[in-house]
Amino acid sequence: MYISVRDRPASRTARPSGSAAAGRPPVGRVVIILGVVSLLTDVSSESVSAILPLYLTVVVGLTPVAYGLIDGLYQGVSALVRLGGGWLSDASDRPKWVAFLGYGLSAVARVFLLFATGAAGIAAVVTADRIGKGIRTAPRDAMISTSTPTEHLGRAFGVHRMLDTIGAALGPLIAFGLLQLVPGGYSVVLVVSLAFALAGVALLGLLGPDVRTRREKAEKTGPTPPPFRWRDLTDRRLRPLLAVCGMLGLLTVGDGFIYLALLDHGDVSVAWFPLFYVGTNLAYLLLAVPVGRLADRIGRARILVVGHLALVGAYLSSVLPTSTAAATVGTLFLLGTFYAATDGVVAALAGRLVPVQARTSGIAAAQTVVALSRMCASAGFGLLWWLLGPGAAMITVAVLLVGAVLVAATRIARLDSAVVTP
Repeated sequence: MYISVRDRPASRTARPSGSAAAGRPPVGRVVIILGVVSLLTDVSSESVSAILPLYLTVVVGLTPVAYGLIDGLYQGVSALVRLGGGWLSDASDRPKWVAFLGYGLSAVARVFLLFATGAAGIAAVVTADRIGKGIRTAPRDAMISTSTPTEHLGRAFGVHRMLDTIGAALGPLIAFGLLQLVPGGYSVVLVVSLAFALAGVALLGLLGPDVRTRREKAEKTGPTPPPFRWRDLTDRRLRPLLAVCGMLGLLTVGDGFIYLALLDHGDVSVAWFPLFYVGTNLAYLLLAVPVGRLADRIGRARILVVGHLALVGAYLSSVLPTSTAAATVGTLFLLGTFYAATDGVVAALAGRLVPVQARTSGIAAAQTVVALSRMCASAGFGLLWWLLGPGAAMITVAVLLVGAVLVAATRIARLDSAVVTP
């Protein structure tokens, strides 16, 4: 049985963690600055990724199987370095500068993207960009977790994801607008993407707070936590979350496939393809904070699992025989709902299910499982699309995901009451 405990001060002079938490706002300066950094970075990355599926399948002429492999690379290559980034952050207690390294690498990748030609060159740049993302994500989320009271974690991650999603919505809009003004002007999109990436790196380096998890823990409770140990990631509270994330991730196909299914399903001009990303991100933007607050109230693990039912709805809406407009709007709204219910919630859960000295690595472990399972899902779904066609493939995955949600609901029942570290 899991029981809830709170750390006690080690001395009479140490401030109780409850009072420290009470003195902090639900959403502080750290969350806002990191949110703006993510906003700028997502304008950069999403302005490129919004046109990538269409470019690879229509312009380059890749088959769905080949696109599935590249999309799987995009989804999962960051998993190769997430735990390394988490370990470096925990070992050095310098998450800001580890995150800075990751953001910087992605910015450098934008430079090389200007000269990449063909599928192989694009795949190489995507790999470098995703490695940067893998390095930066867990340290960034650990800084949010450390600087936020436990009872407001869902809201804080919701605010961060809201700002992040504003950038994710602006990126495709900027790409769409630039291509309307300069038909075929892909190089213009890439230059603008690079400018936004450099602005995000500069903001983090110059104004980003140097949040140090172990140091702040020592200031609140007295003794400094022990150094990170790999066995901290074997905590019995974390294992159910990793299992659930892996199972559900194996049935989470890439957004590009859902959007391509919409194109196949109805008479939609390919010129509007980048705006599919905008629609999804607008729904995410509107729902991120309300869903985060709801997760704080009724349980983050519950929201995480139930949110996958919205993904089931998105799968079905993209291929069922309804009007094109209704299918498009419904699919994009449901997909945005899915991200609002799952993206920040995974980090909010994982960061409180391991000892404080392993917080970044715990978040990285959960994100690694998600990334690897989604990489496998994209590669496998490309083959399923080729064998069955888009409609039958989507319905098959939707049915399997409903079953996985029912199984996951029995595995996470106790996570919301598990021991937490402030």
